[in-house]
Amino acid sequence: MADSRPLDDEALAFTERYLNNASPTGQEWSGQKLWMDYLTPYVDEFFTDTYGTAVGVINPEAKYKVVIEGHADEISWYVNHITDNGLIYVVRNGGSDHQIAPSKRVNIHTRDGVVEGVFGWPAIHTRSNGSKEQAPKIDNIFVDVGCTTRDEVEALGVHVGCIITYPDEFFILNENKFVCRALDNRIGGVMIAQVARLLKENGKTLDFGLYIVNSVQEEVGLRGAQMIAERIKPDVAIVTDVTHDTTTPMIEQKTQGTLKMGDGPVVTYAPAVQQRLRDRIISAAETHGIPFQRSASSRATGTDTDAFAYSNQGVASALIALPLRYMHTTVEMVHRDDVENVIRLIYETLLTIAPGETFSYFE
Repeated sequence: MADSRPLDDEALAFTERYLNNASPTGQEWSGQKLWMDYLTPYVDEFFTDTYGTAVGVINPEAKYKVVIEGHADEISWYVNHITDNGLIYVVRNGGSDHQIAPSKRVNIHTRDGVVEGVFGWPAIHTRSNGSKEQAPKIDNIFVDVGCTTRDEVEALGVHVGCIITYPDEFFILNENKFVCRALDNRIGGVMIAQVARLLKENGKTLDFGLYIVNSVQEEVGLRGAQMIAERIKPDVAIVTDVTHDTTTPMIEQKTQGTLKMGDGPVVTYAPAVQQRLRDRIISAAETHGIPFQRSASSRATGTDTDAFAYSNQGVASALIALPLRYMHTTVEMVHRDDVENVIRLIYETLLTIAPGETFSYFE
């Protein structure tokens, strides 16, 4: 039969459903359930851990283990303080950008459901401080839920510790640009799920155990990957995450490198990236005509690659990144071609791996 497309109509419908669902760091459960429901036909079994990382496994009895991984969590806010007149001040849950908050709609997640609100912001006519206009800062942005007292706010079920997310939803811009909040890195969960689907639909048999890992809590320090790496003890890990498209204004390419959305997946060079595994990925790209770009990271990649690489006694790890514009905003943007080529590149690389490979420099 002909090979399946990396993203078919059903996959696109899942992408929209999965991205629109809120999965803030520390509360990824509902998104993980959607992800596992979609992945069920393509894996042999699942397991989860205490904090919510979800893993689908193909060939669970195999001793040689390969991980493909993305992270499931999205940045958000916590309710930190409720004033006497019913306004809410916040702290970050992950790397939320305070400069984009003013005038954004929000969802506050309570035990009884979602409470809607807005990040209020004084009118341009009124927010000067003497001769200097005030800018958004973490200590002056606030959420308004339409209440006038603290008691009213608390009567809605809102309390310190409630998580706040943005409701902005998925859409396609100019036919081939995916736009949504939380593409970082919920799109990674989409891509690794499609790899499992392609293996099944194309009738490919692996001689090793494949662990499709959707990790939690990357945005607060790679925590989910650290935990699950110790449990799985893989031999190889191929991680996917987003990276910056550096072709938009206000980005210095001399320091950030030159990477462009639409020009292909990004193969990363960094100490945590095992050289022979990285070269295998590049070889797969060249063999199958998959366009790719290169990026260098000083010291750490800043992704779950670092957690896998330095776990246990060292795991051969590599990073295939997806170019993205406007990271940590509600209009994150990626190119469909890049999404499909990341899927293809992981898929083709897996088909080259043989059980027992150590990727050692000394073989």
